[in-house]
Amino acid sequence: VQLQAYGGGLVQAGGSLRLSCAASGAIVSVNNMGWYRRIPGMSRALVVSITSDGNTNYADSVKGRFTISRDNAKNTVYLQMNSLKQEDTDVYYCYADVATYYSSNRYRSYWGQGTQVTVSS
Repeated sequence: VQLQAYGGGLVQAGGSLRLSCAASGAIVSVNNMGWYRRIPGMSRALVVSITSDGNTNYADSVKGRFTISRDNAKNTVYLQMNSLKQEDTDVYYCYADVATYYSSNRYRSYWGQGTQVTVSS
């Protein structure tokens, strides 16, 4: 299974970015998907997650500004980032809990490559 992320970049404070992440491979089913960010000196921190039936869990710092969505037919998750702040600058990692043809229907987490989001003043 591979996760390919797109959409990072440089934006001014107050601007918007849209990240996407597509899972591909021998996928039987995808459960939770979402985004983490890398906090310097710490392990990755959850930004937002979404279940297969659309329930979401947002970090307090992004509530009201970020919106997660997914296309189950495409095994793709999206992150619309609005009203970006300098403190949102980070590397963002997508993940997906995937059951494959080789995993006996057990789910495991797969990660995409990080995508850099830089918010300037």
